[in-house]
Amino acid sequence: MSQDNRPEARRDGAAASVESPWYVYILECSDGSFYTGITNDLERRLQQHNEGTASRYTRSRRPVMFRYQEACESRSQALIRECSLRLLNRKEKEALVNRGRGSSTGT
Repeated sequence: MSQDNRPEARRDGAAASVESPWYVYILECSDGSFYTGITNDLERRLQQHNEGTASRYTRSRRPVMFRYQEACESRSQALIRECSLRLLNRKEKEALVNRGRGSSTGT
């Protein structure tokens, strides 16, 4: 099985189901900065960020909240989309976040 088809490993040793959708997301940190990442479990990932166990960047910028999320067909597609979002400048990310508020992909 290729890496793209494997479920995301979980800290508790359980694997997420293969059918789980993957998401790319943008968080807003307490300092107003944006953080972009991927997951197949949005609630768990947000909890990890807010507990300080998800990333070094968000650890010192808590609390964080979802500003944008987008479903992807696979982990591979989520990674590709994440790379494209990370290349956006601040104004472009703000426009995406604000555009997402009126649709089902934004929060």
